[in-house]
This record gives sequence, structure tokens and C-alpha cells, in this order.
Amino acid sequence: MRQSYRPYIQPKPQPYRTQILDHLGLVAGMCEELGIAEVIDQATQQNPEMRLVTAGQAVKAMVLNGLGFVNQQLYLVPHFFQNKPTSRLIAPAIHASHLNDDTLGRTLDTLYAYGVTELYSLLAATAAKRLGLAPTCTHLDSTSFHVDGRYNSEEAPDEQVVHITQGYSRDHRPDLNQVMLELIVEHQAGIPILMKPLSGNSSDAQEFGQVVRAHIAQLQTTYGPTYLVADSALYSAANLQKLAETQMKWITRVPATLREAQTVLAQADPRTMAPLGDGYRSRVVPSTYGGVAQRWVLISSAQRRLQAQRTVDKQWLQHSEKEVKAFKTLCRMAFACEADAQQALASFAQALQATFLSESTVSPTPHYGKRGRPVYGPHPARMVYHIAGALASRLAARQARVDQQHCFILATNELDERQLPVAAVLDGYKGQAHAERGFRFLKDPQFLAASLSLKKPERVMALLRVMTVCLLVYAALEYRIRNALKDNGATFPDQKGNRIQNPTARWVFHYFVGIHVLYPPEQWPIVINLTEEHQHLLKLLGNRYAWFYR
Repeated sequence: MRQSYRPYIQPKPQPYRTQILDHLGLVAGMCEELGIAEVIDQATQQNPEMRLVTAGQAVKAMVLNGLGFVNQQLYLVPHFFQNKPTSRLIAPAIHASHLNDDTLGRTLDTLYAYGVTELYSLLAATAAKRLGLAPTCTHLDSTSFHVDGRYNSEEAPDEQVVHITQGYSRDHRPDLNQVMLELIVEHQAGIPILMKPLSGNSSDAQEFGQVVRAHIAQLQTTYGPTYLVADSALYSAANLQKLAETQMKWITRVPATLREAQTVLAQADPRTMAPLGDGYRSRVVPSTYGGVAQRWVLISSAQRRLQAQRTVDKQWLQHSEKEVKAFKTLCRMAFACEADAQQALASFAQALQATFLSESTVSPTPHYGKRGRPVYGPHPARMVYHIAGALASRLAARQARVDQQHCFILATNELDERQLPVAAVLDGYKGQAHAERGFRFLKDPQFLAASLSLKKPERVMALLRVMTVCLLVYAALEYRIRNALKDNGATFPDQKGNRIQNPTARWVFHYFVGIHVLYPPEQWPIVINLTEEHQHLLKLLGNRYAWFYR
């Protein structure tokens, strides 16, 4: 019997596949270190066995998406994770398809139900404790985000939900509805320790007073005695009195529009001020504005002086040219009598700002009533009067304007200079840049959302919390990287190849671009494209971070 043979068919080789890891392992490591998912799930009583993706894991996914710097809208999170190792970054058995809009929407609802501000405060307190932060200054500021859609703009305001409506826009989009975000940021790592969504038409002056009354006690209990630092929006008699009730120490800038401040600024003379270092000079002026005893510190800055000099010189030139042109026009005018000419000259001289009349005359001129050269002998029809003279620059006034503009006033209710020297007042206020940097980060076009687009205002509030968590993770990671380098005497290359100890987290993220996870057929995954520089930094950060790259 003849045996039949089947033709040999070579099995089709299984393809290799890769997934993008890049810097996301660093982000996931910091989420693990801060216990983001853990804290959220415990607070919201999430049972991992009851849900495929818990609220904490969903927030972690949104943070990874937000810090991926791809400008993805919330509903595109599944698309973002299609080529990412989700089971490695988030949790085993979680795939991109699990992170759909229903999952993320339910998560935002869960966050809102617990309390947006309250849950974030819990996260921030845990983060500060794990990072070993003990801030002496906290910085208060706010900004706005425009939104797409009407939301509840045409409804009556609800105390429990932010009113999304038009207001003063920091984005220069007054035509759009907006929501505001208020942050308090600590000065060591620049992490936000308190966030509060606000209605779109909220006023900084009023809301700063509200946050003082509602949250200062909590901040003092959690973080100990600190100085609250804010811009001039905080400085009002009502807010200072509220702060006095809490016994909170504060540092803020005095608005230059105050009459008392204008008096102090008008008397500013850097020659009478004490040197403070780095081009600064200062003079202490006691004050009891709003019935609150405080120290006013008049600050002069050499750098600001140069800027003020350029600004004032430009303004002075424009005013001078305008006044010279106006004087030429005045000199061409004919007045019927000397009294009218003198009155016009006096009014003109009184209105001068950049110049003054160094000389002036009012002279009669015969008027014959006909054009051309008059015939010898006829008497003039009448006499008219013309003004002549010269203008000179007000050099002393210009210098006084420079002196006033390059000076500013800081105020504090810490009267004991031994507890808070003048230099510490200035350093504390300069730390306000932490809050400003945080807002620039949140408004970066490559961040999670340049504008917000969700179904409900409650979800907008919850998304603002997620965005603030992104800032928390970013600032904490940058702080962690810089400390690891300094503590070990190590360096990291900057964009020009120079060795530094203070790289930005953004640059480190860029440096990790190109790291992938390779999945060979029937073999363990392999992380590829790791350089010695990458491995050295991961070693400094510790096993929690290195694990994601093994």
C-alpha cells in the first residue's frame, strides 16, 4: 500500500512587536511612590475585585496620558495607550480598551462625589509626607481655563457646582465661558498642596478671603506654621482682618494704587536704603493698614531699575514729542487779546508732564486784513497776539518716575525681624514663581487639555483635580531627580551636553524618548535602547523606578 505524504508547510513565524515606554516608567514610578491609586481607592472605598479598572488606576492612566505631552483629549486616552505597556505601567491585565470614556467618566463622577478639594488635599498631604517636605512658605494664586460649550452658564449659580460662565480671562478669550482654578503651592518642590475649582466670574480678592477662612486651619494642622505668600490681590483690609483671626503669618505685595503706598513710593530714594544683596536695597516702613500691625518693606531692584529706566525713557520721549508738537500748534494760533493768549499759555503749561516752559513771551502782531505785503502807510486793521518760547525736559521728574517704578512694597504681619529678616521676606515673595510656573505647566498646549470639553460641570471640576495631580507628580518627580543627583554627587547632561544637577523633568522626559519594550515570540519582554545614562539615573532613583525598565 502506497503511503501518502502531506506537503511540509513551514509555520509562519510569529512577528516581533514593540510598545513605547519612553519616560512613562518614571511617571508610573512617582505615582507608585506617592501612592496615587492607593490613596484614591482607599478614600473612595474602591474594591479592586469588583471593578476591572479602579478609580485610582483610572486616575493613574489619566496622569500618564497628561504627562505624555501629546495634547490628547480625555476621550482619546484609549488611543494613547494602544502602543503602551499598560499592564506594566498601570496594573496587570489592564489593556487600552479598558480605559474607555465610560470608565474615565465614572471615575470623574466618583472623584466629584467624594469632594474634589478634599480628595486632593488628602493626596497632597500623603505626597508631602513621603517626600519629606516641611514647607515654611506656601504660595496662593489662581488662573482661568476656557471651556467649549455653555454648560450651566445660563442657569442660576449653585454653591456645590462651579458656575461655568464668562469672566476676566487670563487666556485673552473673554468671548468664551471659563472656569477658574485656585492653587496653594509649597516652596520646596513646588507641588500644589491645595486646589479649588472656582466659578468663571470669581474675583481673586474675594476668593482669596474665602480660602483663608475655609482652609488655613487645615494647612496649619497638616503642614505646621508656614507663611502664606500671595500677590497683591490678597491685600485688602477685609482679607487682612480675616487672616488676623486665623493668626496666620503672611507675605504679600502692597498694591501701588493704595494712597498710602503711593506716598511711600513717592519718597523712594535708593541712596537711603540698606543693601540687601544681588542688587536689591530695602527700607522698612511700619504700617497699620486695615487695623493690622505689619511691616512694609520698600524694595529697590537694580534689574528692575534698568527696566524702569528703559520704560520711562521711552514714555518720556513720546510725551515730549507730543508736547513739543502741541506747543508748535499753540504758537501758530492768533489770539484777539493778550489776556486770552496768557490764559491759553498758562493752561498749556499746567498740563505739561514731560517738559516745562523754559521761556515764553506773548507779543502783539499787526493784522491788515488782506494777504500779501502791506502798502506803506496804511494802519493795521487790528492787533493779534502770538505765543513764542521754548520747552525743556523735566529731568528731575523723569528720574523720580524711574525711582518710583523700580521700587515695590512687600508687607508681612511678622513684626519680629529676627524670625523673618528682610531678606527672607523678599525670598518668600520671589517663591511666588512656583505657583506661576505651575499654571504655565497646566496651560501648556502639549498638556492634557488646553481647553476643557466634558459633558457636565461636575466632571470639569474633577478633571481640574486630575490636572492638578499631574502637576503634583511632575513637580515631585523633578524634585526627586534633582535631589538624587545632588545627594550622590552625580550629574545629568543638559541640551548642550554640559553636566548639571538641576535638569527639568521635561528635559529628562525628552532624554528618555526612544525606549521601547520588545516582545519576542514565546520569550520574556525586553526593554531596549537603554543607555548607561538612563541606567545610572534609574539606579539613583531606586528599584521602584528601575522595575519599570527591566
